[in-house]
This record gives sequence, C-alpha cells and structure tokens, in this order.
Amino acid sequence: MLSRQDVPAISDRVSCEAAAKRYDIAAIAGSPALGAGGHPVWPAVVEFGRFRVLRHRREVFADGTPLTLGSRAFDILIVLMETNGALVTKDELLSRVWRGTIVDENTLHFQVSALRKALGTDRDVIKTISGRGYRFTADIIVPNALDQNPCHPGTASTAQVMGLSVPTNLPAPISDLIGREDELAEIVDLVMAHRLVTLIGPGGIGKTGLCLEAAWRELPKFGDNVRFVDLAGLSDPECVPAAVAAALGLEIATGTVSPDQVAEALGAGPLLLVLETCEHVVTIAARMAEAILRANAAAHVIATSREPLRAEGEWIYVVPPLDLPSDASTDNCDAPQCGSVRLFIERVRAVRRGYSPSKQAVTAIAAICRRLDGIPLAIELAAQRAAVLGTDETTAQLDDRFGLLTEGRRTAPPRHQTLRATLDWSHELLTDTERVVMRRLSIFPGSFTIENAFTAAADAEIAGTTVTHCLANLVSKCLVIIDADTSYMQYRLLDTTRAYALEKLTESGELKVVEQRISGFRRDRFDFNRAKQPA
Repeated sequence: MLSRQDVPAISDRVSCEAAAKRYDIAAIAGSPALGAGGHPVWPAVVEFGRFRVLRHRREVFADGTPLTLGSRAFDILIVLMETNGALVTKDELLSRVWRGTIVDENTLHFQVSALRKALGTDRDVIKTISGRGYRFTADIIVPNALDQNPCHPGTASTAQVMGLSVPTNLPAPISDLIGREDELAEIVDLVMAHRLVTLIGPGGIGKTGLCLEAAWRELPKFGDNVRFVDLAGLSDPECVPAAVAAALGLEIATGTVSPDQVAEALGAGPLLLVLETCEHVVTIAARMAEAILRANAAAHVIATSREPLRAEGEWIYVVPPLDLPSDASTDNCDAPQCGSVRLFIERVRAVRRGYSPSKQAVTAIAAICRRLDGIPLAIELAAQRAAVLGTDETTAQLDDRFGLLTEGRRTAPPRHQTLRATLDWSHELLTDTERVVMRRLSIFPGSFTIENAFTAAADAEIAGTTVTHCLANLVSKCLVIIDADTSYMQYRLLDTTRAYALEKLTESGELKVVEQRISGFRRDRFDFNRAKQPA
C-alpha cells in the first residue's frame, strides 16, 4: 500500500531501487537546498517592489509589463539578488556572469548601467560600493504559490527567498531555446486544453527542451506541483512505476510497484507530470499516464517519445524541424532570421566570441542547415565543428556526417553525444523486419509512394501487407515522414536518416539487388514530374 507523505521518502525495500534513488525528493519538498556554488535554490517567482522576476523564464515584469533586458544584465540581477544584500565584488560578478570568458571592467559597468536603465526610477536598488562592487538593497519576497501570474503581481508573503526551494524537480534551463516561439505557444495551449499531450519526433529534434520550457511556463498554473521523470536510463519497464512514485514523493512499502498503486496514492490536487523519453518503455508509460489521469481529474501529463503512447485521450504534437531558409533567401538578409541559422550562429559564438559571419558564410550555413534537415542536435554538432574548421570545410565533410558530427556535450545522454548514436537508439528499438524495410527504402533519394515501397522492400520473405505495416510503424516512429507537399500520399526519409539507412543497406549486401528492383523508379518519377508541368 502506498501513502503520500508531507516529507516524501523512498523505502529501502522498493523494487528497482536504482530507478527510485535517482530523484532527490527531500530537495523538492521544501527543505533548505543549495545549488551549485552554495547558492540557494529559488522559487519559480520572486518579487521586489513593483518588479516580478521569473528566473526559469529569464523574464522581469514591472507593474505587469515585461522589461527589455539583455542576457548579461539579467544574470547580473540574479547574482546580486542571491546575496540577500551582501556585497558582490566586481571579480565575483565577472567570474559568475562571464564564466570561462575574460572581459574587462568596462563591459561590467556597461551591463550594470543597462540594468539600472531598465529599472527606471528604481535604479537605486543597485548600490555601487566605490572601488569594490555592488549591493542589491531591495527586500525580496516570495508571492503566494497559488498566485503566480507573472503579468499581475498578487499579494506577496513575507517569506524571504533565502533557504526556500520550489516543490518541483524540473531541471532548470541552462541555455535559451532558439527559434521555437511558435511551437512553445502551441504546446502550452495543447497542455491546458487536453490532459495528455505527447511530443513526438526523431532523435535530436528538440522534444526535451520544448517540453521542459512548456512545463516551466505552466508551473504557476499547477501551484508549482510539476514533477519530472526521466525514463531514459530505465532498461526494465517494470521500474517505470517506481521512478514515477519517487518523483511524486510516494513512499513505497513492499513489492513491485504497479501503475494502479501509484495512481491510488495520489491526492486530488493539480498535478503536471512530465514523462521524458518514453519510446523504449512505451507500453508501461502509456499505462502509467492513463492510471494517473483516471485517478486524478486535476492531473495533466506531458510525454516525450519518438513514437505515440497510443493511450486514451492522447493528443499528439509532432515537433517540427527548425525553420529553414529557402534557396532564394540565402542571397538576402532573411536567412539569419531563420531559427536553424540563428541556432548555428549562436553555437559558434559560444566557442568563438564575437563571431559575425560574412554573407558568404551565411549562405554556407544555410546550406548546412538544409542538409541537416533543420534538426537542432545535428546543427549544434555542426556548429561545434565549424567553429574550428570553418563553414567551407564543414560543408565539404558533410558527406561523412556521422564521422564529422561527434563530440557532443560530455554531460549529454549517450544517445545525444553523436549523430550516429541518436539514430542507433531509434534503430535498436525497431523489429528486425522494420529494420530491413527502412534500409531498403533508403534507395529513394526523394519522395516515394506506397507502390514504390512495395517494389523496393517486398520479396519472398516480406509480403506487401507486411511492408505496409512496417511503413506505418516507421512513420509513427518518425523515421519516415509524410511528404505534405504533394496532392496524394507520398513518403520520404530525412536526409540524415536516409544516409544512416543507406549505410545499413550497403553493409547488408542488398544494395545492388534493391537497385535492380527499382530500376523503373527514376523513369516513373520523370514521367510524374513532366505531367505536373503546365502545358
């Protein structure tokens, strides 16, 4: 029997102990917590005077109106507020705000001036201590957790920031999302309109970043009761309920935990549960989501997966690639405004301070982003290489993209450290027959029809109906996409997925056989394209 505790704990007798122990329940239940460097973990929203600060969204509101504040100026404000009125030396500000970068004091003075300008008549809350540094002199308070509307400050409590923590285990964002404003708005709307929303898409498309940002934006609406469960490290599906129970702060007494046991122990209050990386445990994740939604009418679930959960009441959001410049737009100033190009340039700037690409370089960047299908992970890996090799050499080596696009973040999950690892993760989750069909479909350089798929993939061992079934599964798993630019159903593999599958086809020794099967494909495609031309 499970019971909800005021200060959650995890029983030593729980099944799948490794899964349960991954979640620090004490830290998210309201006990004092210190983050990196010994600084306090903050609530989602704090206030001083007429200002409201949303640290997780990097926003400041004055009397309900958002301020225009640069990234460095915002970081300076946060560092000053964290000290609760103590002196912050210039050296400490420089080391914390420009970590790993050497800048002079003039840069710091400029950013402090920009911050004071944004604060307007309240600029004096930042006091200069001549020759030493700065103090933040305003009283910092925490609003009522149930009145956290950022645009309309409510009655604030007298609780001080120091020593308090947010009752959520959502990972705090480290870098800003780029080029995802429209997608975020759509996801937030879906989450409020429907109780189960699953973000699906191929590996590296940015599902996690979008999901977490949407959850942070929804945090106030759920009274901060938002819980995060990362399922990626669970190899045993039976561990999923234990991991969810741990994240929800439920003490588990005995035996293997079931989804129904977790659901029965829930209260009736608002809850937003984030289930991250469900594809390898998709069946039990679907049962878990359904059980919680049935038990608690105020609960919502957001999931990320490379395929739908296929649970009752599920709404699917297919995460699109970052927007790409067209071929024509690379000759004008539109390309740098596209999300894919913006991301590439920002990631190069993170390595090469002050990087400003020439018009020729922007054209090359746009071409790289198109070849990488607008997939954020691939673009970030390419930008890391371009920062060292230059855009021309990076472009020249893209034919060997799996050898080039490595060296991802050391702290990233293994499946996100290289482009090949991302596709290996998806490939391993396929059935043997689905793998055969996918590699045979890689023979098509562009879009293809269901009839073309039969020709390439069907043989004495794989019937046409099996090809249809596998094609449908590959679409649901985001390894084949529907070509929406045609008047009838056509399909294609993204360039990166095709390159991976074509490698598999070559390794299998089937390349020449499949080429012979589709010898009429190019002729049929030529006839089709000619028929589309105006008379």
